[in-house]
Amino acid sequence: MSSTQLRYEVADRVATITLDRPDRLNAFTPVMAGELGEAAAAADADEAVRVVVVTGAGRAFCAGADLGAGSGTFADRGRAGGPPVQGTVDGVARDWGGVASLPFAVLRKPVIAAVNGPAVGIGATMVLPMDVRIAAESARFGFVFARRGITPEAASSWFLPRVVGISQAMEWVATGRVFDAAEALRGRLVSRVVPDADLLPTAMELAHEIADNTSGVAVAAARQMLWSMLGAPSPWDAHRVESRALAELGSGPDAAEGVAAFLAKRPAEFGAPLGEGAVAGVPRWPQPPDDVLP
Repeated sequence: MSSTQLRYEVADRVATITLDRPDRLNAFTPVMAGELGEAAAAADADEAVRVVVVTGAGRAFCAGADLGAGSGTFADRGRAGGPPVQGTVDGVARDWGGVASLPFAVLRKPVIAAVNGPAVGIGATMVLPMDVRIAAESARFGFVFARRGITPEAASSWFLPRVVGISQAMEWVATGRVFDAAEALRGRLVSRVVPDADLLPTAMELAHEIADNTSGVAVAAARQMLWSMLGAPSPWDAHRVESRALAELGSGPDAAEGVAAFLAKRPAEFGAPLGEGAVAGVPRWPQPPDDVLP
């Protein structure tokens, strides 16, 4: 794919997406939002990609929205001369954070965020739909929206309480303060904190552990089930979906290979393609509502 504000590279079944505006601390723009969505779609469609890693170039992950437009940065995008609009929802312009983050929610491949420095505003919210967040010791996080007179975005009002719990989410959002990687770990925003030099090697080691040892269709189905069941009303909903998935995957080639490899005490060689649409009978999630227009 062609891009101007990020780099997209695939090697050894891992797609690496690097936010690439280091001179601006990878500050977020509508262009970057569109390119992130394109990168997520490219990774989803590429059968050679098993895992996605997202990080930032230079000394920051993403320092938040680019405020170069001054006080009008967050003005109504329907206004003449304002930033472009990428569809509407409920009759208003879509939030650019959601344009960037929701394609990662719908991805069928696991996503690892390697947070290498400041991750503020959209820099903090865009990683919430990602499955594993690993922070460098230098990382800083901040849900600073109330200090800018705006509300959280990037569907974070759905994701953040589910990731860290409502009490911790409200403390961070209501204060808008910036906090360090150690607090992010205590609050369960990240799963581990590592020395800066170890960040990408740690993320890549995890990515290859997944890519080298697991079935792509099984991981894709599990990812969709785990996220979608966060909103399910009862365990019976999970039982229904899991029964369907087990019935389909159990008769597939990767299940046969997984058992044969275990019995033969050899590494499995999984090869079932993801294909299009549903995985293992599990509907693609999340589906956009009817009033989100292209």
